[in-house]
Amino acid sequence: MAEVPSTSCDVVVVGGGINGCGIARDLAGRGLKVCLCEQHDLAAHTSSASTKLIHGGLRYLEFYEFSLVRKALQERERLLASAPHIMWPLRFVMPHVPALRPLWMVRTGLWLYDHLAPRRLLPASEVVDLTRHTAGRALQDRYRKGFVYSDGWVDDARLVVLNALDATERGASILTRTRVDRVTRAAGGWTLQVRSSTGQGQTVRARALVNAAGPWAESFLREELGMAGTRKLRLVKGSHIVVPRMFAHDHAYILQNQDRRIVFALPYGSRFTLIGTTDVPYDGEPGRPGIDPQEIDYLCTSVNHYFRSQVCAADVVWSYSGVRPLLDDASDDPSAVTRDYRIELDAAAPAPLLTVWGGKITTYRKLAEEAADLLGPLLGNKSGAWTAHACLPGGDLSSVLGAAKPAASDFESFVGTMQRRYGWMQASTVHRLARTYGARMTAWLGEASGAAALGGEVVPGVHAAELDYAARVEWARTGDDFLWRRTKLGLELDPTQCRAIDGWFEERRNIELAAAA
Repeated sequence: MAEVPSTSCDVVVVGGGINGCGIARDLAGRGLKVCLCEQHDLAAHTSSASTKLIHGGLRYLEFYEFSLVRKALQERERLLASAPHIMWPLRFVMPHVPALRPLWMVRTGLWLYDHLAPRRLLPASEVVDLTRHTAGRALQDRYRKGFVYSDGWVDDARLVVLNALDATERGASILTRTRVDRVTRAAGGWTLQVRSSTGQGQTVRARALVNAAGPWAESFLREELGMAGTRKLRLVKGSHIVVPRMFAHDHAYILQNQDRRIVFALPYGSRFTLIGTTDVPYDGEPGRPGIDPQEIDYLCTSVNHYFRSQVCAADVVWSYSGVRPLLDDASDDPSAVTRDYRIELDAAAPAPLLTVWGGKITTYRKLAEEAADLLGPLLGNKSGAWTAHACLPGGDLSSVLGAAKPAASDFESFVGTMQRRYGWMQASTVHRLARTYGARMTAWLGEASGAAALGGEVVPGVHAAELDYAARVEWARTGDDFLWRRTKLGLELDPTQCRAIDGWFEERRNIELAAAA
């Protein structure tokens, strides 16, 4: 973990979501001194509330967003190769409903989806007979024909953390739970007054400022910088529900609705199904969205129209909501608002300001690269783009396996190697750790030959050494940070076990406060 940063740097990035952490990583990798400030935890809001997909956005073709879809499809396989432990290919089943979209339209859309960008890892789309296909068994009898196509799954919150970790290892300072209180622009650059959650204040000076505050980007410009942005954000709430498993295979579903929106039903862990998302205009505090009963009913009704197994509000074991900061393009339909991004650069020397508007998780790396390409030369940095073929921390599985293999087949080989190395541990625990940390799991497991070497189990399958790693290296400060963002164990553990994790972090905080007193 990096030391508390000095009072001066090249660039301050405000915002610890996927775009902010991606930009910090790219700039740090080009040799610039970077400090990132996030008022809460990393990925505390929008970036951990996605549908967990690396995808081109098939439905955006209907809105003629060809440029966005192509850009996202180009990024899809780059991302899958960069971190195969937290991202992997996923096949999607679309039951055909002639009354909603004719066969020719769907086939044309899927042909475009297959060919707008090169594919190396992912198979092409196909028409399937749902009366024979495995995925058809969970569907009602009236769905006899369907389509199958490829996209990818991502652990969104861990993607943010891995970008922050890579940025740190390249020299950046990541300050979580640190709020920017005041910003001034002068001939010498930017001066920021920041304050940690413990009340400790600090002055940070920088040559350039990046506003990657997501749903707060517009208000940050207006309230902290006293500037009127040239663009406006449209905040749209997207909510998801998690229910007990509705199907016993590894395909996902994309379901068409009467309102012409789509809803996904995705395998989630080993025991659950994730259903989402809604698109609801939102004008509240971006950090406090919550699911409405109407949204739960909408999502349940959507899947009940297709599946044999029926769900209702009482079946929901967890829900989450996030606020998407979309570029306001005056569309009357929230679903039709562009998911593309814009980068706005105010190059006034010697204090440039770069603001990120909009975006989606699949295009974050490209967005960060474009931001660094714009900002670097203004700071005298001539280093070129580097992230397109770089692994994220833990993603270089060949460092453990000893030979390069295609990313899709690498992971299972890696799990097998880890299960042999840590044969004393439950196979399910080894698999979870491999999925969470990839090659970095050995950083804290070392050559441990039993639970005692890892400080013992705090709860079954979770050792003190893992919690220490999350706190010391991955910025976890509370039980929620670990249970819902560094992992998704909050869904798997019972309330007593979750309280034990909370207690571990609380005890650590008390020790740290006592040491600082």
